[in-house]
Amino acid sequence: MAKKSAIEANEKRKALAKKYASKRARLKAIATDQSLSMEERFDAQLKLAELPRNSSPNRVRNRCDVSGRPRGYYRKLKMSRISLRDLSNQGLIPGMVKSSW
Repeated sequence: MAKKSAIEANEKRKALAKKYASKRARLKAIATDQSLSMEERFDAQLKLAELPRNSSPNRVRNRCDVSGRPRGYYRKLKMSRISLRDLSNQGLIPGMVKSSW
């Protein structure tokens, strides 16, 4: 189980990224638009830099929904390999069986 503080910090990052997503996208579009003047693009970049760092989607860490573990994460299932194995051994994941050969 991951530290509660790490999980909560990641949840705050998710909320901030969602809150500032439209503003960030609008400023990025202005900053990369070659048809605008250099001053307008530079102002957009400065405004983008003023946004909170944690509002960037890059700073959100994929974590297991069950245990909060940051590594060994399966995106499709939104859980770590260890949680997946525990739940499948208990028979809680339909279609998944323990292999034997």
